[in-house]
Amino acid sequence: MKKEGFAVIGGGYWGSNYIRLLSQMPETELYAVCDKAQDRLNAVHRRFPEVSLHQDIDPILEREEIEAVVVCTNPASHFEITKQLLEAGKHVLVEKPMTLTVESSAELVEIAKEKGLTLMVGHIFLYHSAIEKVKSYILNGDLGEVHYLYSQRTNLGPIREDVNALWDLAPHDISIFNYLLDSNPVWVNAVGTKFLRGQVEDAGFIVLGYENGALGNIHVSWANPHKVREVVVVGSKQRICFNDTSPDEKVRVFEKGVAASATAYSDYGEYQLLIRDGDVISPKIPVVEPLKNEVKHFIQCKQNGERPRSDGVNGLVVVKVMEAVNESVRNNGTPVQLKY
Repeated sequence: MKKEGFAVIGGGYWGSNYIRLLSQMPETELYAVCDKAQDRLNAVHRRFPEVSLHQDIDPILEREEIEAVVVCTNPASHFEITKQLLEAGKHVLVEKPMTLTVESSAELVEIAKEKGLTLMVGHIFLYHSAIEKVKSYILNGDLGEVHYLYSQRTNLGPIREDVNALWDLAPHDISIFNYLLDSNPVWVNAVGTKFLRGQVEDAGFIVLGYENGALGNIHVSWANPHKVREVVVVGSKQRICFNDTSPDEKVRVFEKGVAASATAYSDYGEYQLLIRDGDVISPKIPVVEPLKNEVKHFIQCKQNGERPRSDGVNGLVVVKVMEAVNESVRNNGTPVQLKY
């Protein structure tokens, strides 16, 4: 079996995970790692001495055996690096957010389309077995009509300097909501607060409105004492909670609901709401590293010419939503309409 030739650009937290994974997978061959920081390259060399190391991207652009590249640099550099790679004929998996502007994201989508290359964005939770399980409950109709979703993504750090907490954390949940609803929001409102250094927003609240009437609410913070990674979907029949910090119950299904009875109150003509109680189920979730699922999907799409679940258009939509979030934050939560 021919191995897929890879390179990784960026040796930080996510880059080191990709380096580890691509060095271990039987279907991949990691040829090179690029990072401007020599200490990071030294760390890679200690673990993987056979991998060539570079502080400049040019050698990766020129090597024919490198067909695919993972980009894990700071978001502000995603556009220029990904553009160079696509123009050199490389398939690209770029970490979220794809870029920091709609225009630059759209340009990357167009280049990839013209050259027939796979462009995929690392919205990793779309490849999480637990999120796939939640999606299956929605598709099977078990939840009924989805009324709203909410998520919390908070922790005490890490605090970044290149983007604010909303850009750092909210793209995860926006991509999850869009995937679960198979839809994109038509309006957004958001507020944020700067209290650590006064430079960028350290916490924020986002509301997304979808065409079918469903709402999504997102709370993000990197200055919260509690680490929370939770998504809750409230349907007309059931509620589902995804808790990524739980070691053994990632998904819990609450077979509870509220419905209007056919019996009206005699005095007011109001419908009585009946609360239906039920079991709480914790379905079995396959234990597979989401990053491995993501990389395997990328390879499959590259080989077969399939459209990735988190393709460039998907990444572009998330950036469009985030631009609307920025606008709403600047205007103290004024709703912003979205068109696609």
